[in-house]
Amino acid sequence: MSFAKAVDLLQLARLANGRTGVSLAEIEEEFACVRRTAQRMTQALETVFPDAEAYVDYEGHKRWRIPHGKVSEFFAPTADQLAALELAKETLTNAGLTSEAKQLSDLGGAVKLLTSDRRRAGIEADEEALLEAMGHAARPGPRPATNSQVDEAIADALKGPFRLVILYRGRNDDTARERRIEPYGILLGTRRYLIARDPSRDDNRLRHFRIEDIARAVLTEEWFVRDPDFNLAEYSARSFGVFQNDREFKPVHWRFTPKAAPHAARYRFHPDQEIVENPDGSLDVRFTASGHLEMCWHLYAWGDQVEVLEPKELADLVNEHRREDFPGLP
Repeated sequence: MSFAKAVDLLQLARLANGRTGVSLAEIEEEFACVRRTAQRMTQALETVFPDAEAYVDYEGHKRWRIPHGKVSEFFAPTADQLAALELAKETLTNAGLTSEAKQLSDLGGAVKLLTSDRRRAGIEADEEALLEAMGHAARPGPRPATNSQVDEAIADALKGPFRLVILYRGRNDDTARERRIEPYGILLGTRRYLIARDPSRDDNRLRHFRIEDIARAVLTEEWFVRDPDFNLAEYSARSFGVFQNDREFKPVHWRFTPKAAPHAARYRFHPDQEIVENPDGSLDVRFTASGHLEMCWHLYAWGDQVEVLEPKELADLVNEHRREDFPGLP
């Protein structure tokens, strides 16, 4: 059997390991083959996996099925897959999503538990080497403060969705006060913000609550109806970072110098950005969003290699403060 055919046979075994198994029509579609080839593949499946059973489903189609556990050894996780799972867990932890990170950690443990002892030792050794090479142990830089009790309550409320009672201190508050809110989602940036409605307000507006400033969160049993038109991706695209201000929501136009243009071309500054390469080698980036302060924080790192053309308010904040002595680009 050629290597390619062996790979196809293993893929067929994976399909047959499902609850209903696999039919000839599904094999034809999966492998883009004719009926005769599909029949030969089922014959090879029965030869390599004697426990494979053929049966006729309620629609009268013949199907092949392999009992669970008979092919698991062939599909044990690789070191690369486990390393990716661990990196994803670390990314969630660094972003302050400790509840989700714990779910991934539990998943990784379950996967390893289902792997045979014979293979587990070698896989774990390779995983450790990969993580070390990827710099898994050294991730510098600031990260949001976390409170596991608050994070878990928010996660449970979002799944409901249920109303949440939080003890929160806003920027204009002298002390923290209790609020009953309806959570819609989380925005991740230099800080984490919980998007929620405050039903005690008459404006029906979504507000941003800094998660690290939530001292306590209590999950209620009060279910609420989310706005069916709300879309988190569309909502977040209205801002450059996480802050939103309707008065600042305007077209943005940046121009990067020919020196910085190749580097800037590899950035995705905004989901809806438009990029134009100019004849002189400079690069124009346009999008529409709010969040001038967060734009300033980012643009400052480019020194004198970027100019803000619009809006004027942002240009006034940036253009007079560009430096020429930065040794590198972001």
